[in-house]
Amino acid sequence: MMKLDKEHYLINRLSSAHIGDDAAVIGEMLYSMDAFFEDTHFKREWMSMAQIARKAMLINLSDAIAMNAKPQYALVTVSIPPEMTHEQIDALTGSMQETAAQYGCEIIGGDTIGGDKLHLSITIISKSDTPLLRKGLKEGDLLAYTGSLGESKRDLDRLFNGEEIAEDSRFYEPVLRAEFIAKARPFLRTGMDISDGLYCDTNKMLALNGFGFDALIQIDEATGFSGEEYEMLVGFAPEHLEALITIAKETNTPLSVFAKVVNNDTRYPCKSHHFSV
Repeated sequence: MMKLDKEHYLINRLSSAHIGDDAAVIGEMLYSMDAFFEDTHFKREWMSMAQIARKAMLINLSDAIAMNAKPQYALVTVSIPPEMTHEQIDALTGSMQETAAQYGCEIIGGDTIGGDKLHLSITIISKSDTPLLRKGLKEGDLLAYTGSLGESKRDLDRLFNGEEIAEDSRFYEPVLRAEFIAKARPFLRTGMDISDGLYCDTNKMLALNGFGFDALIQIDEATGFSGEEYEMLVGFAPEHLEALITIAKETNTPLSVFAKVVNNDTRYPCKSHHFSV
């Protein structure tokens, strides 16, 4: 809990009208950056270099996708431990470039430094004429999430226990809902990707809009606390529910309505999902 509080404290110490969404919107351009650090977000023995690079790029692309933006360019900073071989570096850079290219994004530069651990920090520059923001909820709106939550935390726990997980696990391979968001955008008031868990990210959206919620279904802790899912949390007017259900079916996107926006101060329990050694 203390770590999450300090993250929020640091962000709140920065004064800019552009802070608050998954990316900063300046005109038609969006700018976002996320870190993927060894022993904070992953352990090297859990993943191949290609998997590390791919997930690092996907979680950064997710910020653009979540805001209905098309990624254009990426800047990458890598801290390279001394024991990394040229072959491992080739696998890392190759996977990053391949993953970025799948979303129409080009790596145009960055920085490299020597370090004792493998750390990656990626900036994505994207473009949108109708960005989806976190702010804009109205009383009576519905909240929903895409996909099936809980797998990331479940498989993280398995990795901690020394077990193997599936190659296509969400912990390795987040699913980005680009097609759903692009088609659903006209019917959505708000949206954000679920990186800190459904509980915490719902709280963020509600606090930003000055509302609380009434639960429509029960969300268990295994689902609510599962971080780094990178599914979507969206808010919309009730009259658009049928349209969104249709789009969800067309794009093969599971969609679960779980709460109604009301004028109270109800919040979910929230705790940091990161780990360290």
